[in-house]
Amino acid sequence: MNVYDSTRMADVLAPLGYRAVDSVDAADMVILNTCHIREKAAEKVYSELGRINIVRRRKEDAGDKMIIAVAGCVAQAEGAEILRRAPYVDMVFGPQAYHNLPQMVARLSRSTGAVLETDFPVESKFDHLPELTVESGAVDGCSAFLTVQEGCDKFCAFCVVPYTRGIEYSRPVGDVLHEARRLADLGVREITLLGQNVNNYHGEGPGGAAGGPWGLGGLIGEVAHITGIERIRYTTSYPADMDDDLIAAHRDVPQLMPFLHLPVQSGSDKVLKAMNRAHTAGDYGALVARLRAARPDIALSSDFIVGFPGETDDDFEQTLRLVERTGFVQAYSFKYSPRPGTPAAALGNQIDEPLKESRLARLQGLLAEQQKAFNDSCVGRTQSVLLDRRGRKPGQMVGRSPYMQPVHVTAPDELFGTVADLRIDAVSANSLSATLARADNKGAAA
Repeated sequence: MNVYDSTRMADVLAPLGYRAVDSVDAADMVILNTCHIREKAAEKVYSELGRINIVRRRKEDAGDKMIIAVAGCVAQAEGAEILRRAPYVDMVFGPQAYHNLPQMVARLSRSTGAVLETDFPVESKFDHLPELTVESGAVDGCSAFLTVQEGCDKFCAFCVVPYTRGIEYSRPVGDVLHEARRLADLGVREITLLGQNVNNYHGEGPGGAAGGPWGLGGLIGEVAHITGIERIRYTTSYPADMDDDLIAAHRDVPQLMPFLHLPVQSGSDKVLKAMNRAHTAGDYGALVARLRAARPDIALSSDFIVGFPGETDDDFEQTLRLVERTGFVQAYSFKYSPRPGTPAAALGNQIDEPLKESRLARLQGLLAEQQKAFNDSCVGRTQSVLLDRRGRKPGQMVGRSPYMQPVHVTAPDELFGTVADLRIDAVSANSLSATLARADNKGAAA
């Protein structure tokens, strides 16, 4: 979502004469778009600001100016603290306020102090964003993100999202489809629908409030009808909000890729309850069974937190057993880190760091074995791959398989930006290697 927001910031700034550049040294404005979900990400903001300030001072010595801004969730949560720790920062604004960037730049030009904008606006920022442009970088190739839902009402005990992104908001169906068509017109072939809790999408339908809200399954079906859109993904999902229509979409919509990120967090019902998750390990297993019945080739990834306050050895073993039962092709796993202002940060029974580290190592070892086994099973199979990036070697292209695996192939230039059938030949640590399945493979027209 931060990638999407960053490209939209560039769109907002374009009328002021700004365009994206590749380096801090070439910039008149640097915006750090930040994440607050884990402590390490938040702390990296301050070290990065220090490096940017060195460039800023050098530019000032040469008579040039540079605006430094901090955006995103750290800005929302720690706006005043950022200005205290880094008083050279010019603008601080939360993820719901970046549509006001032109006004903030104007205010900055009239003021000697920093601009701070972290109030949640009454109106949605999406009502004020300009049309997507190629110049912003919003469309850089044939894959793109499209935010359809923001915020979260779940209030998981470990999570800051409700405090930094606000309550759940779903964009109207018509607005989403308009943006999706615009992306298709600009050459996009794969769209990833984004939301903090995307499968609880409930956007107003084309008929207005009288027609009732649409769910994500219905929205996916409409996006699939857009000419040029060959692939659809969505992330991130909340298990308790996977409804029948969305499961049916996995069965009925061929453009919807057979890969689903479905965070479970823990395999222990006791820990899940303490996390304020609205599902049990059994609920999760039953949902996985329904998804696999609807789409037998579906592959799953997930999120795991180890060392949540009060997690016992048995709780952790239950997580390992859930992983063994389920089987994941990818996963994100982390040690629990207390986030200021969340309920879990005030809990007793905090787990010692060495124990967190040993548990995380065991979990990641098991997850790595499952990922390797899945990747190895792909060797010799033909997969359709969207070739959306250039490789490091001459003539090499890189794309994503339906299961989100990076795939390298040597292919003629006319296949760039198309979906090509590739035979998987080998597996490396982080990617697959392939050859064209047929000598005459031309892929789908881009």
